[in-house]
Amino acid sequence: MPARHALLALLGLMLAAGEVRAGDLDDCNAPVPMPAPAARPAAEAYWLSAGTLQWPGLTLQPGERVRLHHARDAGMRATAGGPVAGADGAVDLLPSAAALPPNFRFIGDGPRFAIAGADVKALLREQLLLVHEAADGRVIAATGVQLPGALDDLYAAAERVADLGAHPANAQTVFAVWAPTAQRVLLCRYAGPESPAIAADAMQLDPSTGVWRAGSPGNLSGQAYRYLVDVVTPTHGRVRNLVTDPYSVALTADSQRSLVADLAAPALKPRGWDAARRPTRVKVATDQVIYELHVRDFSINDATVRPAWRGKYLAFTEGGSNGMKHLKALSKAGLTDVHLLPVFDLASVPERGCKTPVVPAAPADSDAQQAAVMAVAADDCFNWGYDPWHFNAPEGSYATDPLKRVVEFRQMVMALHAAGLRVGMDMVYNHTTAAGQHPKSVLDRLVPGYYQRLNARGEVERSTCCDNTATEHRMMAKLMIDSAALWVREYKIDSMRFDLMGHQPREAMQRLQARVDAEAGRPVQLLGEGWNFGEVADGARFVQASQLSLNGSGIGSFSDRGRDAARGGAAGERGDDSVRRQGWLNGLVYAPNALANPKPEELLAAADMIRVALAGSQRDVELTTWRGETRRLDQIAYGDQPAGFASQPSEVVNYVENHDNQTLFDVNALKLPLATSRADRARVQMLGAALVAFSQGIAYFHAGQDILRSKSLDRNSYDSGDWFNRLDWTYRSNHFGTGLPPKQDNFGQDGRDWALARERLADPGIAPGPAEIAWARDVFRDLLKIRASTPLFRLASAAEVKARVSFPGSGAGQNAVLVGVRIDGRGLPGAGFEAVLALINVAPTAQVLALPEEAGTRWTLHPVHQRGADERVSREARAEAGRFEVPARSAVVFVVDQRRSSSLTFRP
Repeated sequence: MPARHALLALLGLMLAAGEVRAGDLDDCNAPVPMPAPAARPAAEAYWLSAGTLQWPGLTLQPGERVRLHHARDAGMRATAGGPVAGADGAVDLLPSAAALPPNFRFIGDGPRFAIAGADVKALLREQLLLVHEAADGRVIAATGVQLPGALDDLYAAAERVADLGAHPANAQTVFAVWAPTAQRVLLCRYAGPESPAIAADAMQLDPSTGVWRAGSPGNLSGQAYRYLVDVVTPTHGRVRNLVTDPYSVALTADSQRSLVADLAAPALKPRGWDAARRPTRVKVATDQVIYELHVRDFSINDATVRPAWRGKYLAFTEGGSNGMKHLKALSKAGLTDVHLLPVFDLASVPERGCKTPVVPAAPADSDAQQAAVMAVAADDCFNWGYDPWHFNAPEGSYATDPLKRVVEFRQMVMALHAAGLRVGMDMVYNHTTAAGQHPKSVLDRLVPGYYQRLNARGEVERSTCCDNTATEHRMMAKLMIDSAALWVREYKIDSMRFDLMGHQPREAMQRLQARVDAEAGRPVQLLGEGWNFGEVADGARFVQASQLSLNGSGIGSFSDRGRDAARGGAAGERGDDSVRRQGWLNGLVYAPNALANPKPEELLAAADMIRVALAGSQRDVELTTWRGETRRLDQIAYGDQPAGFASQPSEVVNYVENHDNQTLFDVNALKLPLATSRADRARVQMLGAALVAFSQGIAYFHAGQDILRSKSLDRNSYDSGDWFNRLDWTYRSNHFGTGLPPKQDNFGQDGRDWALARERLADPGIAPGPAEIAWARDVFRDLLKIRASTPLFRLASAAEVKARVSFPGSGAGQNAVLVGVRIDGRGLPGAGFEAVLALINVAPTAQVLALPEEAGTRWTLHPVHQRGADERVSREARAEAGRFEVPARSAVVFVVDQRRSSSLTFRP
């Protein structure tokens, strides 16, 4: 190592040992600006481990060499044809015969090099360039090096560090942050949320873990803090970053500073928090019936909530509000979980001074409403919240004061638990709101180039919509797992939904599962979006937590099989396709709309996919298809994937609507024939709910689905303000026809999507009235009661599903508008019935299913139907001598009562 580099390394160690410079305190008070534009130099080489590098695509000629140049001040330049300028030194590399580690299987071929006799930890704190040189040292080519392989190898012990973040105690408060590539880290402390800095404390580096620590006497709860980090970045050289703590548990307004907080302190606990009990109604994962809800949507328009609490956590504590009455009624009917859209600290909503648009009164198909909403969308009070800023702290805009976010979040959880509802969270660890030197970047300003997933040129991947994280790296996986454990331990979260879970490794998700179960002392149900796409698709980098790869894990994955068959088309369809491609629910073949031109076999195939959904998409269940072939569900094609993908019913989440894409009502507004009556539109909506309620697996519903929720045809309402995301707990309106949806995602090519929307929004016959909304509300609750009445719709194992579930009326020659599933209850503890037969008739006319083999069995309407809200069913549905009559557009469950059974025998 050259003498200059040794001197600089010694200076770095001296600074790490505790020197504080003049001006440090001023830097603690400096603003965090937007960075100046800067090109990101290519980083096409990889550290495979602490001792091995690979340069994909490189070809060496005789006499040429590769050296690793380094510069502590990050002023190095490598221009082809000349020598490297500004380097402190260079390390010679030797050819390596080391095998390519499996976790780097995605990188291109290229030579590998061994590094020996160098302090790699010190090198990683400097600017590094891997340089292809001629024998005389002239640069032929140069590239940066991606660091994670070396960091994960060198600092594996950091994975076991248990004290990251701020930890106050009476004797002292300890701060710890992982920043192994930093040259220097100081702790900036502030007496209060808005106070100037009172100290800039030097932090000490633990060289074995890469963790920097500082301790201050006394319990500093309530003080604010940030880290001042000197570090080399790929884009801006060596910088001084003022950064909040990625392990923050509390924050000042707009997340400008981290706050020291002891979550066990009485001041942060509502009265009765420690003694409050969670609901215990979910015994197995398939008992879950989930309602996906946005905190602000829930109450912002509820006049029965006091104004200061509308759109806030505390709205859930208003037990007599219309919204809470609605949730309590759903709970009584059988709803088990409320899943909240993101409630961690998010970057897209101002916590102080957010704007409220003034929306004009305008015609149902006007563009004036959306123009007013979108004019302030960047600064308004609404966003779905898929913009993670700090993973471990509650969002402050949902609190009456951002400083009260912890205690008010806990009050919300207590209120939902008291209503018999478990609380689930939408966990978004697959991306961050920003990366690089952006002021809202936290992780990448602490350890540049580590936490985000990079492409072959060293650029941040953005397939998730935003700056992807790399949960395949040790410390990003640790952050995710530690964070999930915190929410379970400190906020009594009962279940979790993972956004774009397929971008995370299955192995990390299984470790997370074990950790949260241990924290809770009980199973914490995990489910998520197991979509297979992007740079990780098909296991390119690791075994994903995706639909097919989760097989056998017990972790739930959303199923698009029944969703697409029921709704028609697929997510993201545009233009005439959004009308033409009808689904099983809304008229495919049997009630074609003006643009439809389907083939009869499309309806038959859709009916079989509906049966796949009813069987929980289980791999080894058998079905006789419309072609007359008896096949396992994993032998039936769904595009290029098997229709049956799950090994256990807990691994499938059934749904026909969630926050993404159009609501089911809006999809049906596009696809149903325009002349369809309001009453029939409500009936079609409830057929979709029935499909979910009668399917094996986990039942998942979108808030408002039960009251015909519309977003006025908005296909992507993530930033569409309160106006397009409204819920009406008075049941007077579903908000269809409240203006054209926002132009940015709904205009379509040459305005075609808006033209189709205008035609429907202006039609006064589509939007339901209070009568249709109330009918749907009550029928939905009946469906929940039916599902809750027997475990036959919630079978806990694949073996039970395979043994008990069958599909009378399937096969060649089937009536594809009438799908039935029979579930045998004989021998199942608590089944309540010897058998159930659920039938869904999507046709606008009554249908009959003749089953001669059932002629000797006494079937009756389910008791809920007999006194239920759907008078058509209670009046017209009949079962006699093996002949089952199902009214038009109706879902019916017939049962064999155990007390009145014939000689049914269950044969597993």
